[in-house]
Amino acid sequence: MTTPLDPALRDTLDAGLATLDLDPALAPPLLDYLALLVRWNRTYNLTAIRDPHEMVTLHLLDSLALAPHLDGVARLADLGAGAGLPGIPLALARPGLQVELVESNGKKARFMRQAVRTLGLANATVHECRAEALDLPGRFDAITARALATLADIVAVGGHLLRPGGRLLALKGVRPDDEIAALPAGWQVGDITPLRVPGLAAERHLVAVHAPG
Repeated sequence: MTTPLDPALRDTLDAGLATLDLDPALAPPLLDYLALLVRWNRTYNLTAIRDPHEMVTLHLLDSLALAPHLDGVARLADLGAGAGLPGIPLALARPGLQVELVESNGKKARFMRQAVRTLGLANATVHECRAEALDLPGRFDAITARALATLADIVAVGGHLLRPGGRLLALKGVRPDDEIAALPAGWQVGDITPLRVPGLAAERHLVAVHAPG
């Protein structure tokens, strides 16, 4: 049974998709995902954000702000994916993108598997393990992590997954100059792009870090 959502959520989502220049046809599957998240969240506490209106902005649109920056990426690993953010919205927005969702928490991994089945996402796979234990070295064009520690920490646990010259695409708040300074030798910062997330007043930056090679 799907949890009914406030119809006004569709208006907010439609406006956000238009601002991000994304296909309006994404709205129905995104709302199906949101309804599933709201329902599971009541029992399993998958995310601290409980209000579906806040989820549209802080989960869906915030994740989708990365979608226009994935040119040249065929395989993406979402590390510490939690409830599937940003990986599941990105898999919906970019059907040609293969997304691997990596999460060690069992209840969150179970939710993502259910979401992938419900949404019919042939381009998303869930790995229930820690990022450092994922044995797919050099397989990915990019890795991302929405809420997983510092840039250096992400490199430490997931850097092995990147092909030579692949990119860490990190979603951050304010420009993380201290984190950039602490990157290990050989990892080079590329573009630092301010992101405009519809409905979000806070700063948001996409930091691209290139792997050695």
